[in-house]
Amino acid sequence: MSSEAIVIRRAELRDLDALTRLLDALFRIEEDFAPDLAKQRRGLALMLERSATRCALVAEVQSQVVGMCTAQLLISTAEGGPSALIEDVVVDAHFRSRGIGRRLMDAITAWADEAGATRLQLLADKNNYVALDFYAHIGWERTQLVCLRRR
Repeated sequence: MSSEAIVIRRAELRDLDALTRLLDALFRIEEDFAPDLAKQRRGLALMLERSATRCALVAEVQSQVVGMCTAQLLISTAEGGPSALIEDVVVDAHFRSRGIGRRLMDAITAWADEAGATRLQLLADKNNYVALDFYAHIGWERTQLVCLRRR
């Protein structure tokens, strides 16, 4: 597949079904999350509302949504300015190893740079070795931080 066949663009409301399907696949492999289509759809709808502080991207091949990623800006006291939290990075299993994930990450990085982010950060399931290898391959480094949460 040539890279010209991959289109990276801002996600739109018409993409909700495809995005929900992708999140369902992602959350089935992440131990900390459970697929809940209603919650994922609601969260995605919020991400798609126009805002300068968040971005949702899709990857299309022949007008079919096959990948996505999202990012939100936070204020980092360590950086003294905006930081981008990248989430929901997923490519349909049938379309992996074709450069789509890298193109999505490049595009979300460009958005974050344009938005003034001084640092990018993301969370990945510690047992998702395919994702961890992918992130390392494209230049991401592990930190000493541990993610904690409370419900």
